[in-house]
Amino acid sequence: MKQEDSQADLKARLTTEEYAVTQNAATEPAFTGKYDAFYEPGIYVDVVSGQPLFSSTDKYDAGCGWPSFTKPIDATNVKENTDHSFGMVRQEVRSSDAKSHLGHVFNDGPQEAGGLRYCINSAALKFIPASQLEKSGYHDFQQLFPTQK
Repeated sequence: MKQEDSQADLKARLTTEEYAVTQNAATEPAFTGKYDAFYEPGIYVDVVSGQPLFSSTDKYDAGCGWPSFTKPIDATNVKENTDHSFGMVRQEVRSSDAKSHLGHVFNDGPQEAGGLRYCINSAALKFIPASQLEKSGYHDFQQLFPTQK
């Protein structure tokens, strides 16, 4: 598939904000994302590819205005790059499969959980409720939620 075709497909199936965030490294405004103050049990997957990225069991309120996680479900599912945009030096986080821009990781997270804060745009994520994991093809992650079926 040609690059233009895949971008056209993405533009057709993603919202304008999802496309801007995942493909152009945009950032949704703080406190506006649907998953910022959202705490249902389940997993968060890449809105582009469906790759599992984060679990609600590792989500916490960092007060920063974006969903925050202490770690990814699997470290190999995210890649970090040094980001020099806006006159800052930060670690950008991208999904390993689709290379979607997700957000950034910082060293100011809860120390008892490893000290990292994955600050992620809601627009880069799709939530799969724990009760729907099996039905949605994510049965391997049901073990994270033993009381949810």
